[in-house]
Amino acid sequence: MNYPSFFSPTNLTMAVLNFALCCLPPSKLSSLPFLQIPNSSHGRAQIKFTFTDDSSINLASKACITALISASLFFAADPALAFKGGGPYGSEVTRGQDLTGKDFSGKTLIKQDFKTSILRQANFKAAKLVGASFFDADLTGADLSDADLRGADFSLANVTKANLTNANLEGALVTGNTSFKGSIITGADFTDVPLREDQKEYLCKIADGVNPTTGNDTRETLFCK
Repeated sequence: MNYPSFFSPTNLTMAVLNFALCCLPPSKLSSLPFLQIPNSSHGRAQIKFTFTDDSSINLASKACITALISASLFFAADPALAFKGGGPYGSEVTRGQDLTGKDFSGKTLIKQDFKTSILRQANFKAAKLVGASFFDADLTGADLSDADLRGADFSLANVTKANLTNANLEGALVTGNTSFKGSIITGADFTDVPLREDQKEYLCKIADGVNPTTGNDTRETLFCK
C-alpha cells in the first residue's frame, strides 16, 4: 500500500513510540529494552536506547514533550484515524453533531451513524440510508422523501414535520417516544415497523398514496382500519 510520506508505517510507529515514552518517568527510561521499528524499504530496523547519565535522561524527557505534540498532530491530521461516527460518508463525523440544513440528498449512507445528531431541515431526499441509525436524533423538518430507510433506527428520534413522501421504511425500528407528528407520509411504506397503537392511529389519519418502489399502499402497511 502506498502512504503519504508523513503517514508511512514507520512514522506511525514512531509517533506511537514517542507517545509511549512520554508516559514514562525519567527513572524508567534507562531500563527500556531495544525496540524493533518497521521500515517499508529495509525490513526491520533495531533501535537501542542507551542513557549514560542523568543529563541525557533529562534531555530525553524534554524531547518527549515535542514528540507528544508531533504524535498528537499526526493522529489529528490523518482522517483515517479520526472517529467517523460509523458508515461510509468520507471522513466526516456524523454522530452527535449539529448538521442542521446539511445536504445528504442522493448519497449512499448505508449504516451511517447519526445518533443524537441535530438534523433539522437536513436534506436526505433519495438517499440510501439502509440500516442507518437516527437514535435520539432531531429530524424536525428534514426531507426524507424517496429515501431508502429500510432497517433504519428511529428509536427516540424526533421526526416531526418531516417529509417522508414515498420513503421506504420497511423494517425500521421505532419506539413509543418516536414522534411523526406533522410529517407528510404520502406513499411511505411502513411494512414491519413496530409502531405503538396510538402512533398507528395518528398516522392512519394522514396516510395515503402508494409507494412507487414497493407498490405497497401506505394505509395497508399501517394496517389502518
